[in-house]
Amino acid sequence: MIQEMENNLIPKGSIDLVGFGRLGLRTGINLIQIHRGGPAKITVIDGQKISESDIIFLLKGAEVGTYKSDFLKKLSIHPSDFREVVSITEDISEENIDLITGDVVVIEIAGGNTIPTAAKIIKKAHENGSKTLGTAGIFGIGDEKIIVKDISEFDDSNPAVNELRKEGITKDHLVLTTNTFIRDGIPITPYVLDNIANTLTKEALKLLIEKNNE
Repeated sequence: MIQEMENNLIPKGSIDLVGFGRLGLRTGINLIQIHRGGPAKITVIDGQKISESDIIFLLKGAEVGTYKSDFLKKLSIHPSDFREVVSITEDISEENIDLITGDVVVIEIAGGNTIPTAAKIIKKAHENGSKTLGTAGIFGIGDEKIIVKDISEFDDSNPAVNELRKEGITKDHLVLTTNTFIRDGIPITPYVLDNIANTLTKEALKLLIEKNNE
């Protein structure tokens, strides 16, 4: 009986990781370690290469000048019929938005004004019937409370949420935030990235289980 239950706990469904920087790598490592379930396919979408300042990548054994998205594929040595990692070495744009195919889409893009791109990703995912989640202000030392709720449940105090709403994202998108922003003059420490990645992983898994049960 136990053996039968174990045999039924196999990876199912797919997760897209859009953006694979310091936060994305942490989330990806969490996902490939999941046992007795989790995603059968993880697609990493990022066109950036590893630089000398990408310390977390270098600590894990990556090489400067190689693609970030390729690194998770290198780390994950599972048989492809158990858990497949697909690396797409492109940044998402309007021209290649059809690359978004996961049952759950985790948006972790950063740098500059990413809101319009994030909104396009969310709209495409929802068009596909997929579930989405992403961040909206995650600066912090590491002891900040992480707020997790649907975008429809926020008030008007979060500027990133407000910008997403202006782009037409008003419901069915899960947002994680410390409610701390670049304007607050607080850095982003490895500790807050660890905490955010762990929470993103948990919430992505909940959405994947929900999607698999539909």
